[in-house]
Amino acid sequence: MTNDNALMVESAISLLLLLIQVPATAILFSRLLKGPRRLPPIEPQQPTLELLGKVSVVVPTLNEALRISPLLAGLSQQSYEVREIIVVDSKSVDGTPDLVKATQQKDPRFRVMTDDPLPSGWVGRPWALHNGFLFSSEGSQWFLGLDADIQPHPGLVAGLVKTAETQGYDLVSLSPQFILKYPGECWLQPALLMTLLYRFDPAGINTEQPERVMANGQCFLCRRSVLAAVGGYSSASGSFCDDVTLARNIAAQGYKVGFLDGAKVLKVRMYEGAMETWKEWGRSLDLKDATSRSQLWGDLWLLTSVQGLPLLIVLGFLLISPPLSYSLQTGLIALPTPLLLLLGLNLFLVVIRFAMLIAIAPSYDRKSAKGGWLFWLSPFADPLAVLRIFLSAFHKPREWRGRKYSGEL
Repeated sequence: MTNDNALMVESAISLLLLLIQVPATAILFSRLLKGPRRLPPIEPQQPTLELLGKVSVVVPTLNEALRISPLLAGLSQQSYEVREIIVVDSKSVDGTPDLVKATQQKDPRFRVMTDDPLPSGWVGRPWALHNGFLFSSEGSQWFLGLDADIQPHPGLVAGLVKTAETQGYDLVSLSPQFILKYPGECWLQPALLMTLLYRFDPAGINTEQPERVMANGQCFLCRRSVLAAVGGYSSASGSFCDDVTLARNIAAQGYKVGFLDGAKVLKVRMYEGAMETWKEWGRSLDLKDATSRSQLWGDLWLLTSVQGLPLLIVLGFLLISPPLSYSLQTGLIALPTPLLLLLGLNLFLVVIRFAMLIAIAPSYDRKSAKGGWLFWLSPFADPLAVLRIFLSAFHKPREWRGRKYSGEL
């Protein structure tokens, strides 16, 4: 192939990539530019008398003995706004119920129950939460679902309920501060998180389209009357991302749904190391159970364009010199315009990606992390993160947290 022909091929490929990436970049910026208008992070607050007994807390558990203790301690420090704390255990064999019963001796608000056998068509987590909701007191105005791996600040519930009532939310969930410990997860986890930040509005922005609402079931506050009106968790029964599925169903019925920054009131230690993070978190981040097929393909296109490709394209220019047009008259080497535009666009996207690390740094607790500096190199894991979303998008989980599921889901 002659140099001119090679340049024509390079230019054609560059134009094709530009056609793919430019619209995705515009969509990304339309979301990122909303950031300055978002609500500030939730602050811990002291309860006031009007909150007395307003909240029923439900915690689903399955073999959580190694990580539930910080949650039990944190819930015990919540004040009189919490009427009851119901732990719905799915027949744990590691002593999880015993830990709850020991805490109950000191705090009578705790109760432990075992959920009924899992019906066909249900995933374990929404089934446990549904049972907890049915078992909770009708005197509570708010239902608060919490995961066993979170570490709540003493002022979490009061701050959350006051914010929900002030802002008029019917449902509000929080993004946590993630605790990182090992080098691999310091590098991979922020790249996986970025797949969410690029696809959806920032935390603290009221999303108007129900199908684009984001939610986090680790801390999920809903008016009890609203949850009763939608049949509890039944509309998310077979979803492996039941939090987002339920939140979108509730938003579609006209209720106000919010997703806020909870880094100041909530920490979470989700998975141990990069491999577990890749396997467990990676297979739910696609949100396919809450997303239409067309939206899923649109999200995959966007992630590929603005997160998966930019670093690869820039590194390709640096490591593999493309065919260059050489002018014998001037002795200058120049890139054709399409190649130059492609390089400029992707350098810009890479710069934005590294700048995003400053924005998400408060969402991570790296004080005790080994290799915490790898957080700043997490953009190099972006192609892997996007690949993980692709792999998950076309595979239905058949096992989750030790449970096996049939093809009926």
